[in-house]
Amino acid sequence: MIPLLEINNLTISFKQNKQKNIAVDQLSLRVYRGETLGIVGESGSGKSLTSLAIIRLLSKQAHLDSGEIVLHLKDNEKSILTQLSEKELRKLRGKHIAMIFQEPMTSLNPVMRCGKQVAEILLLHQSISKKEARQKTIQLFKEVKLPRPEAIYNAYPHELSGGQKQRIMIAMAMACEPELLIADEPTTALDVSVQQAIIELIQHLKTKYKTTTLFISHDLNLVANIADHIAVVYQGKIAEYGSTKEIFSNPKSSYTKGLLKCKPPIDKRLKQLPLLEDFLAADSKSRLNFLLGSTNEISSESRKKRLAELYKQKPLLKAENVSLSYPLKISFFGKTLSEIRAVDRVSFALYKGETLGLAGESGCGKTSLSRCLLLLNKASEGKLYFDDKDVFKFSSKEIKSFRKKVQIVFQDPYGSLNPRMQIGRAIMEPMIAHQLYTKQNRKQKALEFMEKVGLSPAAFHRYPHEFSGGQRQRISIARALAVNPELLIFDESVSSLDVSIQAQILNLLNQLKEEFKLSYLFISHDLSVLKYMSDRIMVMDSGKIIEINDADQLFAKPKHSYTKKLLRAIPKISFEL
Repeated sequence: MIPLLEINNLTISFKQNKQKNIAVDQLSLRVYRGETLGIVGESGSGKSLTSLAIIRLLSKQAHLDSGEIVLHLKDNEKSILTQLSEKELRKLRGKHIAMIFQEPMTSLNPVMRCGKQVAEILLLHQSISKKEARQKTIQLFKEVKLPRPEAIYNAYPHELSGGQKQRIMIAMAMACEPELLIADEPTTALDVSVQQAIIELIQHLKTKYKTTTLFISHDLNLVANIADHIAVVYQGKIAEYGSTKEIFSNPKSSYTKGLLKCKPPIDKRLKQLPLLEDFLAADSKSRLNFLLGSTNEISSESRKKRLAELYKQKPLLKAENVSLSYPLKISFFGKTLSEIRAVDRVSFALYKGETLGLAGESGCGKTSLSRCLLLLNKASEGKLYFDDKDVFKFSSKEIKSFRKKVQIVFQDPYGSLNPRMQIGRAIMEPMIAHQLYTKQNRKQKALEFMEKVGLSPAAFHRYPHEFSGGQRQRISIARALAVNPELLIFDESVSSLDVSIQAQILNLLNQLKEEFKLSYLFISHDLSVLKYMSDRIMVMDSGKIIEINDADQLFAKPKHSYTKKLLRAIPKISFEL
C-alpha cells in the first residue's frame, strides 16, 4: 500500500555560534491515506519543525540537511516536496496540503475580515466568482459550527474568542478539501469543552472529506481520542511508533512511559507526580518504585484529618458578594450607558494553608476576579476581607502592604517579565519596591530564591529570552516569593506547558507551599491539574460561582450541569486496554 505522505531520513539543523545543532535527526515516517497519525513529544522535540518542513515553511535559520518528503497524490501523481520550487509549492499549499497552526491570533491577518481571509483561499485555487466564494465561506462557517456565520464573515479576528478563531483556521484549512491536513497543537491552552468541540469537529470533517490528518500534540491522552497510530518523538528521533492501543497498553520506550505518567491522574491523589527524568535516568529504579507505588498515594483518611484541621481556622481571605462590571458603551460626557458584569456577587472563603481551585471556561470571569482580589480592578460592590480587615477600605499605604502579602503568577511568564532586565534584577525588583533587606543582602536573597525554584546561580545575569517556558515560569515564581507573601494566585500558570514541565512546576509549587506555609488560589481550565493541586474547587460560569465543593467530592458527585459538562470534556482513553 502506497502512503499518502512519506518522510525519509529527514535531518534539520540550526547553526549557533558556529556550532551545528541537530533538531530533527534522520526521522522517517509513513502516513497512509484516510488515517490520523498523532505525533507526540515535548517542546523542542522536532515535531513542529517536521510539519513545517512538509509545507516548506521553515525559517531561514533552519537548514534541511538531508532526506526527502514525498506526497503521493491521486492518479499516481508523485511530488517530492523537498525538490519543488516556491511557485510549484504554492499550487499545493491550501489545495492538497493544509495546516492549522497552534496560535490562530498570530496566523490570521488582524486587519482583514475573517470571511475574506477564507474566501481568498477559494479564489486562489478554484475558478469561482467572489459571490460564490462568499457563499461557500459562509457554508464552511456553518460546517465548523460558528454562530452567526454571516456576521462572523464581516468580523475581525480580535472580535472573536480563541475557540472561534480556531474554527476560522479549520474552515480555511478545509476550504479546498485537501488530501492532507496538518494540525499543529490546535487545542493548546483552550478550555476542555472547547478542546473537545475542536477534536470532534476535526474528526467530523475527516470522515466527511476523507482527509488524512497529521495531529501534533504534547498530550498523549488527547491524541488517544483522535489518532489511529502514534509516533512519539524525542530529541528529533522517533522514540516509539505503533497503533494507539499498542502505545497505551504496552509502551516500550521509557520516554513514552514518562509522558503517560506525568499527567495528573483523576482517579487517585498522589504526593508527587512522576517526572520524565525518573523514567530516563538509569539509577532511578527505587524512586520510580515509590512514585508508582501505593506509598505515593494520599489516603482519604489522612486527607480528611488535614482538612478538618485546616477549616477550624478563621479564613485568610473572604469575599462577600463581590461584583465587577466593565463599561460597554460610554456617552460623550463619560457616563456609562451600558455595561457587562464580569464578576457577579461572588462569595467564598480561602483558609491559611489551603489550595482553592477556580475552574471555568475562558470569559467566565476567573481572571477578572483575580484582578479584583489584587485591587488591580475596582469592585463595583461587595466586601473583601484579608485577616479580618476590609481590603476595599484600605489606604494607599495599607494597599502597598497588602500587595506584599498577596502575589500573582501570570499565565504568560515571558509577557510578565521585562525583556531588557536580567532575571536577577527582576527578582530583586519587588524587594526594592517594598524596601526589604539591605542593599547588600538582596542579591544573596535573590540567589536563594532562585535555588529554591531550581535555577542555577549562573543564570542571575541572563535575560528572559535565554530561558525555556518552564524556566521562565520558575523565574516568575521566585519573583513572587521574593517579598515573603502569604497568598499566591496562579492564573493559568501551567496551561501552555508540556505535561513533563507541568509536572515539575506542580511538584515545585506543592513543595514551596509546605516550606513557606503558603496559601494558593489556583486558576485553571484543566480539571485534572486542579484535582491534583486543590483541596476545594470553585466552578465559575458567566461571572458567578455555581458550585464549590471538596475537590474529590466535586469529581465524584458534581451537582451542577455545567460542572458535569466540564468533567465529561476531560480527554479520556476511548478504547478498552
